[in-house]
Amino acid sequence: MGLLDFLKPRTQPKREPREDLPEEVKWVVKVLENVEDPETGLNIVEEGLLYGLTVEKEGVEVFLLMARSTPECHFCRMLAINVQRKILDSVVKVLKAEGFNSVRIYNELGLLLAEG
Repeated sequence: MGLLDFLKPRTQPKREPREDLPEEVKWVVKVLENVEDPETGLNIVEEGLLYGLTVEKEGVEVFLLMARSTPECHFCRMLAINVQRKILDSVVKVLKAEGFNSVRIYNELGLLLAEG
């Protein structure tokens, strides 16, 4: 390992959706792989931000892990909020493009973060 190897992007093995999931949930997971975290360059599925989905007809509820890492730093908090907003907007955009009429995104506490 070289001195600056820690700066190279880490690649994680691509995980496929579980086999016991309904087909519509697997499809939404595949769609969400198109949403990139602007901070890390990874998609939100690979990064582990997606932890729950509910798909019903033309509506989908997405549950994301959106914890902030440094709540004491006001500047860091503002950066985190901007990154989260970009992720939320991208999730709504890709799911609307796939034909969902109702998109709701919740955080790990069950609080509604975005709706479209």
